Amino acid sequence: MISIHDLQFAYADGQFSLKIPELQFTSEKSVVIIGPSGSGKTTLLNLMAGILPVPSGRITIADTAVHTLNDSERRLFRLRNIGMVFQDFQLIEYLNVVENVLLPCRIHPSISLTADLRRRAEELLNSCGLKPLLQRSITLLSQGERQRVAICRALLLSPGIILADEPTGNLDPVNSERIVRLLLEESSRANATLIMVTHDHSLLPLFERIVPFTQFLEAVHPETSRP
Repeated sequence: MISIHDLQFAYADGQFSLKIPELQFTSEKSVVIIGPSGSGKTTLLNLMAGILPVPSGRITIADTAVHTLNDSERRLFRLRNIGMVFQDFQLIEYLNVVENVLLPCRIHPSISLTADLRRRAEELLNSCGLKPLLQRSITLLSQGERQRVAICRALLLSPGIILADEPTGNLDPVNSERIVRLLLEESSRANATLIMVTHDHSLLPLFERIVPFTQFLEAVHPETSRP
């Protein structure tokens, strides 16, 4: 369960402020947050994941008060509980495909690279049709292949929550639906809750719950540089 209460956030330049009096995700396994580009959807995901500290308000995830954690505690909480699928993938070019999936094992000393995790990485890549590409350089992959690697990395540590930030932003309509269906299938297989943000209305019928993001905007300059 995710519970957000009295959340307030503003960037230092004063051009954007976000207020969420209350927002909860309970039993839904797939949620899409819909809103225009520049409206702050990425900011909300980053607050939920603990990438950004919460300046005011409360975010509780799986009985953990995320807003009370320091930087190190938020990082560890994110690694153990949340899988992030970033809009720009954030893959490391000098690592091959399987090494990119195993990247979470390099981030925190409490998470060790084990034979079981290496086997899970290979199984995830196989389920996404990437088994022949385990040792391939990231630079040689297509956009769709990179996206699938990012999804596998997000699922590696069996998180209870997958947060996906505009994962289809660079894809055509056919591949957009294919990637979202893959996210839904892999999240379901892992018994994880998928929360995705998008501005693409054509994807909404694929989700259990739709959250219109515009209800939370207090002040935003349309199409600003804020994600």
